[in-house]
Amino acid sequence: MATDITKVFKKKQSAILERWIKNQLANEGLRDDLMSNEDLRADSEELVAALVSSLNEKTLLDYESSEFDHVIEILSGISISRARQGFSPRETGAFILSLREALIEVLQEEIKDTKELMDTSLKLYRLLDHLSVITFETFIKGREEVILRQTDEITEISTPVIRVWDGILALPIIGTLDSARTQVVMESLLTEIVESGSSVAILDISGVPTVDSLVAQHLLKTVSATRLMGAECIISGIRPEIAQTIVHLGIDLSSIVTKASMASALQYAFRTLKLEVRKTVVKSI
Repeated sequence: MATDITKVFKKKQSAILERWIKNQLANEGLRDDLMSNEDLRADSEELVAALVSSLNEKTLLDYESSEFDHVIEILSGISISRARQGFSPRETGAFILSLREALIEVLQEEIKDTKELMDTSLKLYRLLDHLSVITFETFIKGREEVILRQTDEITEISTPVIRVWDGILALPIIGTLDSARTQVVMESLLTEIVESGSSVAILDISGVPTVDSLVAQHLLKTVSATRLMGAECIISGIRPEIAQTIVHLGIDLSSIVTKASMASALQYAFRTLKLEVRKTVVKSI
């Protein structure tokens, strides 16, 4: 008579949970710095309960069964959470694979017929492999979300608009200037022009490693947008190698005020606004 695995797993649910937690704690790669043992037990207990309630002879052969929806929901939540916490794919994969070991150990104790044990174990292996794939897919999705969020944060941090003087803004650009970043630069600069009422904006490209035709086009778009807002735009940080590249590419920047350094651009801005900076000597008494 075939063993009723539904009854086996329900009867041994506590044993499965303890074996699984033991397997996880024995793993040398366990990241107790990212997750406490209490949180580990809570995640494990929730997943084991959902999996045991879903396992039967029918679902062992049907990985797409709707009865696994809750299991997949819990597993996906755990995978995304671990991706955000900083776990590696290997560590997350070990989480579900160590559960497979615990389930097989229980089967070996309960099923004495060798053929039946092999058949049931094979079905279980295939099911857990399927769940492992879902785990990895969800983990990757979670990691991509983290990377995109961090990229957006870095982009915002690396394009600060600075009020260097009343009516004068400066925006130092560091790194490659692509289409997405150009959009961020323009939005930040135009917003600050409106809020501050500035009439001069300095784009400093000292931190831009190379300038090609595409980067030049992005700069021209930014300058045009700035002028539409009624502000004069100055490009500073034109190094000798960048100047040569611009000439070789045949890029026309003749309509734009360019300066070699931020200091030169600031001096030009002062003259434009009819401001004068004087150096005074303070005599000691």
